[in-house]
Amino acid sequence: MNASQKNTIMVVDDEKHLLVSVRDFLVSEGFEVVLARSGEEALEKLGEASPDLILLDISMPGMGGVGFLKRISSPDGKTSHPVLVLTARSTMKEFFDTVAVEGFLGKPCSETVLMRKIREILGRTKVFESRQEAGASRKILLAENDFKAADVMRKAIEAAGHEIEIVSSGPEVLERAPVFKPDVIIMKEILPRLNGGAVASLIQVMPSINSIPVVMYDESRKDDPNLLARYSRTKCVRKALVSSDPYDLLKAIQGLS
Repeated sequence: MNASQKNTIMVVDDEKHLLVSVRDFLVSEGFEVVLARSGEEALEKLGEASPDLILLDISMPGMGGVGFLKRISSPDGKTSHPVLVLTARSTMKEFFDTVAVEGFLGKPCSETVLMRKIREILGRTKVFESRQEAGASRKILLAENDFKAADVMRKAIEAAGHEIEIVSSGPEVLERAPVFKPDVIIMKEILPRLNGGAVASLIQVMPSINSIPVVMYDESRKDDPNLLARYSRTKCVRKALVSSDPYDLLKAIQGLS
């Protein structure tokens, strides 16, 4: 897939107002969107389009979501396209944990939660194909003390073809970097025992690792447009982001020479 091409999402739901609102939101986020109001219509449109992800409701007239899943699944249960189940029947989560779908969300859910899940799934499937083709795999040392956030980042980074090691405190960065020898260090600003800024200053004076570029991130500083300027005297900090979104971090990595 060329970098200029948009990912396509098919939304399958019989609620017209939901289709329209989800379509408008996804288009604003840069996706191509295909709509279907039933499993039967979705099957017909799959003959014309090949979506990167299907958002699937379960309670629909006709074959319904479960019937649609059976029609697009191989005998071993693997679906022909990645599927994110999006349904008001939240009690079905346990059932879908045993089905080969990429994810499950109960309705209603916030746009933030929906987009995070979509990006997580695309990160595991197709969204980084062009990036893998464009550049070689890199070794990434990630410093993040929120284990759930770290796991989301790990999945996205590995899906992009990179090798990753995760640490959860400032001192661990200084301990592991000389051993792991990463190509890039991605570091949260607020870390236990030693903050990212202090770690970067110490990296600067360690000959064995001071040539490793550092990407710093701090989502709490969204109102600070000059975050990178804070590190102007720390040459190893090459990027500073006000986002912890793994795809923003991967873009930063891609931009490093």
